[in-house]
Amino acid sequence: MEKNKNVKKGVIIGLITCALILVGFLGSYAFFIGQVGQNKNQEVKVQTGTMELIFSDGTNGFNRELDFGESAEKTFTIENTGTKDGVVSVSWMNLLNTYLEGSMTYTFLESDTEDGEFTEIVSNKNVPVSKETKDKGLVSGITIPAGVKKYYKLIINLKYTDFDQTADLQAKLETQFKITEGILEDSVTSEQTLTKLGKNVKEGTPVFSSPATTNETANALYTMEDDYGTSYYYRGAVDDNYVKFAGFYWRIIRVNGDGSLRIIYDGTSAYENGTNDTNRLALQNVAWNTANTSDTKYVGYMYGGANGEASTSKEEAQRNETETNIKIQLENWYKTNIADKGYDKYISDNIFCNDRTTPGKEATGLDIDTGLGYGENVTGYGSSSRIGAYWSEAVKILQPSFICANKNDAFTKEDVEKGNGNLGEKVGLVTADEIVAGGSGKFSTANKNYYLYKGAWYWSFSPGYYDGTASMLLIYTDGGLSSNYGTSGPGGIAPVISLTSEYVNTLIGDGTISNPYRDKDIEP
Repeated sequence: MEKNKNVKKGVIIGLITCALILVGFLGSYAFFIGQVGQNKNQEVKVQTGTMELIFSDGTNGFNRELDFGESAEKTFTIENTGTKDGVVSVSWMNLLNTYLEGSMTYTFLESDTEDGEFTEIVSNKNVPVSKETKDKGLVSGITIPAGVKKYYKLIINLKYTDFDQTADLQAKLETQFKITEGILEDSVTSEQTLTKLGKNVKEGTPVFSSPATTNETANALYTMEDDYGTSYYYRGAVDDNYVKFAGFYWRIIRVNGDGSLRIIYDGTSAYENGTNDTNRLALQNVAWNTANTSDTKYVGYMYGGANGEASTSKEEAQRNETETNIKIQLENWYKTNIADKGYDKYISDNIFCNDRTTPGKEATGLDIDTGLGYGENVTGYGSSSRIGAYWSEAVKILQPSFICANKNDAFTKEDVEKGNGNLGEKVGLVTADEIVAGGSGKFSTANKNYYLYKGAWYWSFSPGYYDGTASMLLIYTDGGLSSNYGTSGPGGIAPVISLTSEYVNTLIGDGTISNPYRDKDIEP
Protein backbone atom coordinates (compact mmCIF):
# COMPACT_ATOMS: atom_id res chain seq x y z
CA MET A 1 0.00 0.00 0.00
CA GLU A 2 1.28 3.47 -0.78
CA LYS A 3 1.02 5.40 2.45
CA ASN A 4 -0.71 8.73 1.96
CA LYS A 5 0.26 11.39 4.47
CA ASN A 6 -2.52 13.61 3.21
CA VAL A 7 -5.14 11.18 4.49
CA LYS A 8 -6.13 12.18 8.04
CA LYS A 9 -7.50 9.72 10.59
CA GLY A 10 -9.42 11.12 13.55
CA VAL A 11 -8.60 10.40 17.15
CA ILE A 12 -11.28 12.00 19.29
CA ILE A 13 -10.31 12.64 22.88
CA GLY A 14 -12.44 14.24 25.58
CA LEU A 15 -13.73 13.81 29.11
CA ILE A 16 -16.93 12.42 30.57
CA THR A 17 -17.80 12.51 34.25
CA CYS A 18 -20.15 9.72 35.33
CA ALA A 19 -19.53 7.57 38.40
CA LEU A 20 -16.01 6.21 37.87
CA ILE A 21 -15.83 7.03 34.16
CA LEU A 22 -13.03 9.51 33.74
CA VAL A 23 -11.66 10.15 30.27
CA GLY A 24 -13.11 9.66 26.81
CA PHE A 25 -12.27 9.43 23.14
CA LEU A 26 -15.78 9.81 21.79
CA GLY A 27 -17.86 10.88 18.85
CA SER A 28 -17.08 11.55 15.21
CA TYR A 29 -14.81 14.61 15.03
CA ALA A 30 -16.68 16.11 18.01
CA PHE A 31 -15.32 17.15 21.37
CA PHE A 32 -17.49 15.46 24.00
CA ILE A 33 -17.55 17.00 27.48
CA GLY A 34 -20.74 15.63 28.99
CA GLN A 35 -22.19 17.34 32.05
CA VAL A 36 -19.29 19.68 32.81
CA GLY A 37 -18.17 23.00 31.34
CA GLN A 38 -16.00 22.83 28.27
CA ASN A 39 -13.54 25.49 29.45
CA LYS A 40 -13.00 24.17 32.97
CA ASN A 41 -10.81 21.53 34.52
CA GLN A 42 -12.90 18.58 35.59
CA GLU A 43 -12.60 16.59 38.77
CA VAL A 44 -14.03 13.29 39.94
CA LYS A 45 -13.88 12.22 43.56
CA VAL A 46 -13.95 8.55 44.53
CA GLN A 47 -14.12 7.77 48.21
CA THR A 48 -13.84 4.33 49.82
CA GLY A 49 -13.27 4.32 53.54
CA THR A 50 -10.13 6.30 54.26
CA MET A 51 -9.06 6.62 50.64
CA GLU A 52 -10.01 9.57 48.46
CA LEU A 53 -8.85 9.92 44.87
CA ILE A 54 -9.18 13.14 42.88
CA PHE A 55 -8.82 12.94 39.13
CA SER A 56 -8.01 16.14 37.25
CA ASP A 57 -8.03 16.46 33.50
CA GLY A 58 -5.03 18.73 33.11
CA THR A 59 -5.62 19.48 29.43
CA ASN A 60 -9.43 19.73 29.38
CA GLY A 61 -9.50 16.88 26.92
CA PHE A 62 -8.59 17.40 23.30
CA ASN A 63 -9.73 16.70 19.77
CA ARG A 64 -7.13 15.60 17.21
CA GLU A 65 -6.87 14.15 13.75
CA LEU A 66 -3.72 12.15 13.13
CA ASP A 67 -1.62 11.47 10.05
CA PHE A 68 0.16 8.15 9.79
CA GLY A 69 3.32 8.52 11.87
CA GLU A 70 1.82 11.14 14.22
CA SER A 71 0.95 10.82 17.89
CA ALA A 72 -1.53 12.44 20.29
CA GLU A 73 -0.78 13.11 23.96
CA LYS A 74 -3.16 13.33 26.94
CA THR A 75 -2.08 14.48 30.42
CA PHE A 76 -3.90 14.15 33.73
CA THR A 77 -3.31 13.74 37.44
CA ILE A 78 -4.57 11.46 40.19
CA GLU A 79 -4.26 12.63 43.80
CA ASN A 80 -4.95 10.59 46.92
CA THR A 81 -6.03 12.97 49.70
CA GLY A 82 -7.07 10.11 51.98
CA THR A 83 -5.20 8.36 54.75
CA LYS A 84 -4.72 4.97 53.10
CA ASP A 85 -2.79 3.98 49.99
CA GLY A 86 -4.94 3.41 46.92
CA VAL A 87 -4.57 1.22 43.85
CA VAL A 88 -6.03 2.21 40.48
CA SER A 89 -6.70 0.47 37.18
CA VAL A 90 -7.57 2.32 33.98
CA SER A 91 -9.56 0.62 31.22
CA TRP A 92 -10.73 1.41 27.73
CA MET A 93 -14.52 1.56 28.07
CA ASN A 94 -16.92 0.95 25.17
CA LEU A 95 -13.89 0.68 22.93
CA LEU A 96 -14.53 0.57 19.18
CA ASN A 97 -11.24 0.29 17.29
CA THR A 98 -11.38 -0.90 13.69
CA TYR A 99 -7.73 -0.19 12.92
CA LEU A 100 -5.58 -3.20 12.04
CA GLU A 101 -3.79 -4.87 14.93
CA GLY A 102 -0.49 -3.05 15.36
CA SER A 103 -1.46 0.15 13.53
CA MET A 104 -2.44 2.03 16.67
CA THR A 105 -0.24 1.83 19.77
CA TYR A 106 -0.16 3.59 23.13
CA THR A 107 2.38 4.40 25.81
CA PHE A 108 1.41 5.20 29.41
CA LEU A 109 3.83 7.20 31.59
CA GLU A 110 3.97 8.32 35.23
CA SER A 111 5.83 11.07 37.11
CA ASP A 112 5.98 12.22 40.72
CA THR A 113 6.10 15.88 39.64
CA GLU A 114 4.53 17.90 36.85
CA ASP A 115 7.87 18.85 35.31
CA GLY A 116 9.77 15.76 36.35
CA GLU A 117 10.98 12.80 34.36
CA PHE A 118 8.16 10.51 33.21
CA THR A 119 8.66 6.75 33.48
CA GLU A 120 6.96 4.34 31.08
CA ILE A 121 4.51 1.96 32.74
CA VAL A 122 3.24 0.57 29.43
CA SER A 123 5.41 0.94 26.33
CA ASN A 124 4.19 0.79 22.70
CA LYS A 125 1.30 -1.52 23.49
CA ASN A 126 -1.19 -2.18 20.72
CA VAL A 127 -4.53 -0.48 21.26
CA PRO A 128 -6.89 -3.47 21.44
CA VAL A 129 -8.80 -4.14 18.23
CA SER A 130 -12.54 -4.26 18.85
CA LYS A 131 -15.15 -4.31 16.10
CA GLU A 132 -17.90 -4.14 18.72
CA THR A 133 -17.86 -1.86 21.76
CA LYS A 134 -16.11 -3.64 24.63
CA ASP A 135 -14.21 -2.80 27.79
CA LYS A 136 -10.50 -3.61 27.62
CA GLY A 137 -7.65 -3.22 30.09
CA LEU A 138 -5.25 -0.31 29.59
CA VAL A 139 -3.11 -0.36 32.74
CA SER A 140 -3.60 -1.88 36.19
CA GLY A 141 -1.98 -1.83 39.59
CA ILE A 142 -1.13 1.89 39.75
CA THR A 143 -0.39 2.64 43.40
CA ILE A 144 -1.29 6.11 44.71
CA PRO A 145 0.09 6.47 48.25
CA ALA A 146 -1.89 8.49 50.78
CA GLY A 147 -1.22 12.21 50.47
CA VAL A 148 0.49 11.87 47.07
CA LYS A 149 -0.32 13.39 43.68
CA LYS A 150 0.81 11.56 40.55
CA TYR A 151 1.12 12.89 36.99
CA TYR A 152 0.35 10.82 33.91
CA LYS A 153 0.64 10.93 30.14
CA LEU A 154 -1.15 8.76 27.60
CA ILE A 155 0.42 8.88 24.13
CA ILE A 156 -1.42 7.31 21.18
CA ASN A 157 0.48 6.76 17.94
CA LEU A 158 -0.88 6.01 14.45
CA LYS A 159 1.99 4.00 12.98
CA TYR A 160 3.44 3.30 9.60
CA THR A 161 3.87 -0.48 9.49
CA ASP A 162 5.42 -3.09 7.22
CA PHE A 163 2.04 -4.63 6.42
CA ASP A 164 -0.73 -3.42 4.10
CA GLN A 165 -2.69 -0.67 5.88
CA THR A 166 -5.27 0.00 3.19
CA ALA A 167 -8.06 -0.96 5.61
CA ASP A 168 -6.88 1.73 8.02
CA LEU A 169 -7.97 4.47 5.63
CA GLN A 170 -11.58 3.81 6.67
CA ALA A 171 -10.87 2.83 10.28
CA LYS A 172 -11.86 4.66 13.45
CA LEU A 173 -11.13 4.75 17.16
CA GLU A 174 -13.89 5.65 19.60
CA THR A 175 -13.63 5.01 23.31
CA GLN A 176 -14.10 6.30 26.81
CA PHE A 177 -12.04 5.41 29.84
CA LYS A 178 -13.06 4.23 33.25
CA ILE A 179 -11.09 4.05 36.45
CA THR A 180 -11.59 1.41 39.12
CA GLU A 181 -10.13 1.83 42.57
CA GLY A 182 -9.69 0.22 45.93
CA ILE A 183 -7.80 0.49 49.17
CA LEU A 184 -4.44 -1.20 48.94
CA GLU A 185 -4.48 -3.87 51.60
CA ASP A 186 -1.64 -6.16 52.55
CA SER A 187 -1.47 -8.70 49.73
CA VAL A 188 -2.49 -12.30 50.35
CA THR A 189 0.29 -14.75 49.52
CA SER A 190 -0.09 -18.17 47.98
CA GLU A 191 1.29 -19.59 51.22
CA GLN A 192 -1.59 -18.02 53.15
CA THR A 193 -4.11 -19.53 50.74
CA LEU A 194 -2.36 -22.88 51.13
CA THR A 195 -2.83 -22.60 54.88
CA LYS A 196 -6.48 -21.63 54.40
CA LEU A 197 -6.97 -24.90 52.50
CA GLY A 198 -5.38 -26.81 55.37
CA LYS A 199 -2.47 -28.01 53.25
CA ASN A 200 1.29 -28.24 53.66
CA VAL A 201 4.08 -28.14 51.08
CA LYS A 202 4.97 -31.47 49.46
CA GLU A 203 8.66 -31.92 48.78
CA GLY A 204 10.06 -33.19 45.50
CA THR A 205 8.65 -33.45 41.98
CA PRO A 206 6.29 -36.18 40.77
CA VAL A 207 7.04 -38.52 37.86
CA PHE A 208 4.91 -36.70 35.32
CA SER A 209 5.12 -39.51 32.75
CA SER A 210 3.24 -41.86 35.10
CA PRO A 211 -0.55 -41.45 35.45
CA ALA A 212 -1.55 -40.42 38.97
CA THR A 213 -4.24 -42.95 39.97
CA THR A 214 -4.18 -42.24 43.71
CA ASN A 215 -4.47 -39.01 45.68
CA GLU A 216 -0.83 -37.88 45.63
CA THR A 217 -1.61 -34.58 47.39
CA ALA A 218 -3.84 -35.77 50.24
CA ASN A 219 -1.95 -33.81 52.89
CA ALA A 220 0.40 -31.55 50.97
CA LEU A 221 0.52 -29.93 47.53
CA TYR A 222 3.34 -29.97 45.00
CA THR A 223 4.97 -26.65 44.06
CA MET A 224 5.80 -25.04 40.74
CA GLU A 225 6.62 -21.43 39.86
CA ASP A 226 4.09 -19.46 37.82
CA ASP A 227 3.94 -15.89 36.50
CA TYR A 228 3.01 -14.54 39.95
CA GLY A 229 5.16 -16.55 42.35
CA THR A 230 4.97 -20.02 43.88
CA SER A 231 1.97 -22.11 42.82
CA TYR A 232 0.67 -25.16 44.70
CA TYR A 233 -1.12 -27.84 42.65
CA TYR A 234 -3.31 -30.87 43.22
CA ARG A 235 -2.49 -34.20 41.58
CA GLY A 236 -4.21 -37.54 41.11
CA ALA A 237 -7.47 -38.96 42.48
CA VAL A 238 -8.03 -35.90 44.65
CA ASP A 239 -11.08 -36.05 46.90
CA ASP A 240 -10.74 -32.77 48.80
CA ASN A 241 -10.63 -30.09 46.07
CA TYR A 242 -14.38 -29.50 45.60
CA VAL A 243 -15.66 -25.92 45.47
CA LYS A 244 -19.22 -24.68 45.19
CA PHE A 245 -19.45 -21.31 43.50
CA ALA A 246 -22.12 -19.44 41.49
CA GLY A 247 -24.46 -22.42 41.76
CA PHE A 248 -21.98 -24.84 40.18
CA TYR A 249 -19.44 -27.36 41.45
CA TRP A 250 -15.77 -26.89 40.59
CA ARG A 251 -12.47 -28.67 41.28
CA ILE A 252 -9.34 -26.83 42.37
CA ILE A 253 -6.46 -27.10 39.91
CA ARG A 254 -3.97 -25.07 41.92
CA VAL A 255 -3.27 -22.09 44.13
CA ASN A 256 -1.94 -19.36 41.86
CA GLY A 257 1.24 -17.55 42.84
CA ASP A 258 -0.74 -14.45 43.87
CA GLY A 259 -2.92 -16.39 46.32
CA SER A 260 -5.97 -16.71 44.06
CA LEU A 261 -7.51 -20.12 43.44
CA ARG A 262 -7.69 -21.65 39.94
CA ILE A 263 -10.74 -23.88 39.57
CA ILE A 264 -12.30 -25.91 36.74
CA TYR A 265 -16.02 -26.43 36.12
CA ASP A 266 -17.40 -29.84 37.18
CA GLY A 267 -21.19 -29.62 36.86
CA THR A 268 -24.38 -28.62 38.62
CA SER A 269 -23.94 -31.62 40.94
CA ALA A 270 -20.87 -32.96 42.71
CA TYR A 271 -19.37 -36.05 41.04
CA GLU A 272 -17.08 -38.72 42.40
CA ASN A 273 -13.77 -39.27 40.63
CA GLY A 274 -14.17 -41.70 37.75
CA THR A 275 -17.74 -40.65 36.96
CA ASN A 276 -18.50 -40.61 33.24
CA ASP A 277 -21.05 -37.84 32.76
CA THR A 278 -21.24 -35.13 30.07
CA ASN A 279 -23.04 -32.89 32.59
CA ARG A 280 -19.59 -32.29 34.04
CA LEU A 281 -19.05 -30.01 31.01
CA ALA A 282 -20.57 -26.55 30.74
CA LEU A 283 -20.86 -26.75 26.94
CA GLN A 284 -20.69 -29.64 24.48
CA ASN A 285 -19.92 -30.01 20.77
CA VAL A 286 -18.03 -26.75 20.40
CA ALA A 287 -15.49 -26.43 17.57
CA TRP A 288 -12.32 -24.46 18.22
CA ASN A 289 -12.85 -22.80 14.84
CA THR A 290 -15.99 -23.25 12.80
CA ALA A 291 -14.82 -22.36 9.31
CA ASN A 292 -11.11 -22.80 8.71
CA THR A 293 -8.03 -24.46 10.19
CA SER A 294 -5.74 -24.51 7.11
CA ASP A 295 -3.16 -22.09 8.52
CA THR A 296 -0.91 -22.17 11.57
CA LYS A 297 -2.64 -19.07 12.91
CA TYR A 298 -5.74 -21.09 13.81
CA VAL A 299 -4.04 -22.73 16.80
CA GLY A 300 -4.45 -19.36 18.51
CA TYR A 301 -7.22 -18.39 20.91
CA MET A 302 -7.17 -15.29 18.72
CA TYR A 303 -5.34 -14.82 15.43
CA GLY A 304 -4.28 -12.18 12.93
CA GLY A 305 -6.35 -11.19 9.92
CA ALA A 306 -9.78 -12.35 8.87
CA ASN A 307 -10.83 -15.98 8.67
CA GLY A 308 -9.56 -17.44 5.40
CA GLU A 309 -6.67 -15.02 4.95
CA ALA A 310 -3.26 -16.70 4.83
CA SER A 311 -0.62 -15.50 7.29
CA THR A 312 2.78 -14.52 5.85
CA SER A 313 4.78 -14.11 9.06
CA LYS A 314 4.73 -15.45 12.61
CA GLU A 315 3.98 -11.96 13.93
CA GLU A 316 0.98 -11.70 11.63
CA ALA A 317 -0.28 -15.19 12.47
CA GLN A 318 -0.14 -14.49 16.20
CA ARG A 319 -1.72 -11.05 16.30
CA ASN A 320 -4.63 -11.08 18.74
CA GLU A 321 -7.10 -9.60 16.30
CA THR A 322 -9.84 -12.10 15.40
CA GLU A 323 -11.71 -14.19 17.98
CA THR A 324 -12.09 -17.94 17.61
CA ASN A 325 -15.45 -19.65 17.93
CA ILE A 326 -14.45 -21.24 21.23
CA LYS A 327 -13.52 -17.86 22.73
CA ILE A 328 -16.90 -16.43 21.75
CA GLN A 329 -18.81 -19.42 23.14
CA LEU A 330 -16.84 -19.55 26.40
CA GLU A 331 -17.12 -15.83 27.12
CA ASN A 332 -20.85 -15.86 26.34
CA TRP A 333 -21.27 -18.67 28.90
CA TYR A 334 -19.30 -16.69 31.48
CA LYS A 335 -21.28 -13.53 30.90
CA THR A 336 -24.61 -15.34 31.29
CA ASN A 337 -23.69 -17.56 34.24
CA ILE A 338 -21.09 -15.54 36.16
CA ALA A 339 -20.95 -11.84 35.25
CA ASP A 340 -24.68 -11.19 34.76
CA LYS A 341 -25.42 -12.87 38.10
CA GLY A 342 -23.05 -10.60 40.04
CA TYR A 343 -20.19 -13.04 40.61
CA ASP A 344 -17.57 -11.34 38.43
CA LYS A 345 -16.28 -9.29 41.38
CA TYR A 346 -15.02 -12.49 42.97
CA ILE A 347 -12.94 -13.48 39.92
CA SER A 348 -9.27 -12.59 39.60
CA ASP A 349 -7.82 -11.42 36.27
CA ASN A 350 -5.15 -14.13 35.97
CA ILE A 351 -3.21 -15.31 32.93
CA PHE A 352 -4.47 -18.08 30.65
CA CYS A 353 -1.51 -19.17 28.51
CA ASN A 354 -2.15 -19.98 24.83
CA ASP A 355 1.53 -20.88 24.34
CA ARG A 356 2.41 -20.28 20.68
CA THR A 357 6.18 -20.51 21.08
CA THR A 358 7.79 -22.56 18.31
CA PRO A 359 10.83 -24.35 19.78
CA GLY A 360 11.54 -26.49 16.68
CA LYS A 361 11.82 -30.18 15.91
CA GLU A 362 14.54 -30.98 18.46
CA ALA A 363 12.15 -29.97 21.23
CA THR A 364 8.82 -31.11 19.80
CA GLY A 365 9.93 -34.42 18.31
CA LEU A 366 8.25 -33.69 14.98
CA ASP A 367 10.82 -34.50 12.29
CA ILE A 368 9.15 -32.16 9.79
CA ASP A 369 8.68 -29.29 12.25
CA THR A 370 9.90 -26.08 10.60
CA GLY A 371 9.54 -23.94 13.72
CA LEU A 372 8.27 -21.08 11.52
CA GLY A 373 4.75 -20.68 12.93
CA TYR A 374 2.97 -19.08 9.98
CA GLY A 375 1.14 -19.99 6.77
CA GLU A 376 1.15 -23.68 5.95
CA ASN A 377 4.53 -24.42 7.51
CA VAL A 378 4.45 -27.53 9.70
CA THR A 379 4.96 -26.30 13.26
CA GLY A 380 4.88 -27.76 16.76
CA TYR A 381 4.24 -25.57 19.81
CA GLY A 382 5.67 -25.07 23.27
CA SER A 383 3.28 -27.15 25.37
CA SER A 384 3.61 -30.15 23.05
CA SER A 385 7.39 -30.12 23.59
CA ARG A 386 7.11 -29.99 27.40
CA ILE A 387 4.53 -32.75 27.72
CA GLY A 388 6.03 -35.09 25.12
CA ALA A 389 3.09 -35.16 22.73
CA TYR A 390 4.98 -36.22 19.63
CA TRP A 391 8.26 -37.70 20.82
CA SER A 392 9.29 -40.92 19.13
CA GLU A 393 11.46 -42.02 22.06
CA ALA A 394 9.99 -44.55 24.44
CA VAL A 395 11.07 -42.56 27.49
CA LYS A 396 11.40 -38.80 27.80
CA ILE A 397 11.30 -36.54 30.84
CA LEU A 398 8.12 -34.47 30.93
CA GLN A 399 8.58 -30.91 32.17
CA PRO A 400 5.28 -29.01 32.42
CA SER A 401 5.43 -25.29 33.20
CA PHE A 402 3.03 -22.74 34.67
CA ILE A 403 5.00 -19.79 33.27
CA CYS A 404 3.83 -18.15 30.05
CA ALA A 405 6.89 -17.40 27.93
CA ASN A 406 5.34 -14.69 25.73
CA LYS A 407 3.21 -11.79 26.94
CA ASN A 408 1.32 -11.93 23.63
CA ASP A 409 0.10 -15.43 24.59
CA ALA A 410 -0.73 -14.48 28.20
CA PHE A 411 -4.46 -13.82 27.92
CA THR A 412 -5.95 -11.45 30.51
CA LYS A 413 -8.85 -9.03 30.51
CA GLU A 414 -7.54 -5.80 32.05
CA ASP A 415 -4.02 -6.62 33.20
CA VAL A 416 -1.62 -5.37 30.52
CA GLU A 417 1.49 -5.49 32.70
CA LYS A 418 1.78 -9.28 32.87
CA GLY A 419 -0.89 -10.11 30.27
CA ASN A 420 -2.13 -9.00 26.86
CA GLY A 421 -5.52 -7.54 27.89
CA ASN A 422 -7.31 -9.33 25.02
CA LEU A 423 -9.95 -11.28 26.96
CA GLY A 424 -13.53 -10.09 26.96
CA GLU A 425 -14.23 -11.99 30.20
CA LYS A 426 -12.04 -13.42 32.96
CA VAL A 427 -12.36 -17.05 31.88
CA GLY A 428 -10.24 -19.59 30.03
CA LEU A 429 -9.44 -23.30 29.86
CA VAL A 430 -7.05 -25.71 31.54
CA THR A 431 -3.61 -25.88 29.87
CA ALA A 432 -1.88 -29.07 28.74
CA ASP A 433 0.82 -28.37 31.34
CA GLU A 434 -1.82 -28.28 34.09
CA ILE A 435 -3.28 -31.53 32.79
CA VAL A 436 0.07 -33.31 33.05
CA ALA A 437 0.76 -31.77 36.45
CA GLY A 438 -2.73 -32.88 37.51
CA GLY A 439 -1.90 -36.52 36.76
CA SER A 440 -2.77 -37.49 33.19
CA GLY A 441 0.53 -39.22 32.57
CA LYS A 442 2.36 -39.20 29.26
CA PHE A 443 0.59 -38.52 25.97
CA SER A 444 -2.17 -41.00 24.98
CA THR A 445 -2.20 -42.76 28.36
CA ALA A 446 -5.64 -43.50 29.78
CA ASN A 447 -6.39 -42.37 33.32
CA LYS A 448 -9.96 -42.55 34.62
CA ASN A 449 -8.98 -42.08 38.25
CA TYR A 450 -7.68 -38.51 38.47
CA TYR A 451 -9.96 -35.56 39.11
CA LEU A 452 -9.78 -34.10 35.56
CA TYR A 453 -11.39 -37.17 33.95
CA LYS A 454 -15.00 -36.50 32.97
CA GLY A 455 -15.77 -39.32 30.51
CA ALA A 456 -16.02 -36.92 27.56
CA TRP A 457 -13.28 -35.15 25.66
CA TYR A 458 -12.83 -31.45 26.19
CA TRP A 459 -10.51 -28.73 24.96
CA SER A 460 -7.40 -27.38 26.66
CA PHE A 461 -6.00 -23.89 26.08
CA SER A 462 -2.81 -25.26 24.49
CA PRO A 463 -1.89 -25.52 20.80
CA GLY A 464 -0.50 -28.85 19.64
CA TYR A 465 0.82 -28.61 16.10
CA TYR A 466 0.01 -27.67 12.52
CA ASP A 467 0.54 -30.17 9.71
CA GLY A 468 -1.98 -28.94 7.16
CA THR A 469 -4.70 -28.52 9.76
CA ALA A 470 -4.48 -26.77 13.12
CA SER A 471 -4.53 -29.18 16.05
CA MET A 472 -5.21 -28.47 19.72
CA LEU A 473 -4.34 -30.47 22.85
CA LEU A 474 -7.22 -31.87 24.94
CA ILE A 475 -8.39 -34.42 27.49
CA TYR A 476 -9.80 -37.47 25.69
CA THR A 477 -12.76 -39.63 26.69
CA ASP A 478 -10.46 -42.04 28.59
CA GLY A 479 -8.91 -39.16 30.56
CA GLY A 480 -5.67 -39.21 28.62
CA LEU A 481 -3.95 -36.20 27.09
CA SER A 482 -4.52 -36.20 23.34
CA SER A 483 -5.00 -33.83 20.39
CA ASN A 484 -7.56 -33.16 17.70
CA TYR A 485 -8.11 -30.82 14.79
CA GLY A 486 -9.98 -27.62 15.55
CA THR A 487 -12.96 -28.36 13.30
CA SER A 488 -12.96 -32.14 12.84
CA GLY A 489 -14.43 -33.16 16.16
CA PRO A 490 -16.17 -30.48 18.22
CA GLY A 491 -15.47 -31.08 21.89
CA GLY A 492 -16.62 -29.98 25.28
CA ILE A 493 -15.82 -26.91 27.36
CA ALA A 494 -14.97 -26.97 31.06
CA PRO A 495 -14.49 -23.29 31.99
CA VAL A 496 -11.58 -22.32 34.23
CA ILE A 497 -11.63 -19.25 36.48
CA SER A 498 -9.57 -17.93 39.40
CA LEU A 499 -11.28 -16.94 42.64
CA THR A 500 -9.71 -13.89 44.28
CA SER A 501 -7.61 -14.46 47.37
CA GLU A 502 -10.00 -12.18 49.30
CA TYR A 503 -12.94 -14.40 48.37
CA VAL A 504 -10.98 -17.55 49.21
CA ASN A 505 -10.45 -16.14 52.70
CA THR A 506 -14.26 -16.28 53.27
CA LEU A 507 -14.60 -19.98 52.42
CA ILE A 508 -15.81 -22.63 54.81
CA GLY A 509 -15.81 -26.40 54.33
CA ASP A 510 -13.05 -28.97 53.94
CA GLY A 511 -13.16 -29.48 50.17
CA THR A 512 -14.79 -32.90 50.27
CA ILE A 513 -17.73 -33.84 48.07
CA SER A 514 -20.14 -33.56 51.00
CA ASN A 515 -18.60 -30.41 52.47
CA PRO A 516 -17.12 -28.40 49.57
CA TYR A 517 -15.33 -25.10 50.02
CA ARG A 518 -17.94 -22.33 49.78
CA ASP A 519 -18.90 -18.90 51.06
CA LYS A 520 -21.65 -19.49 53.60
CA ASP A 521 -23.29 -16.16 52.72
CA ILE A 522 -23.46 -16.98 48.99
CA GLU A 523 -23.75 -20.76 48.71
CA PRO A 524 -26.04 -22.94 50.87
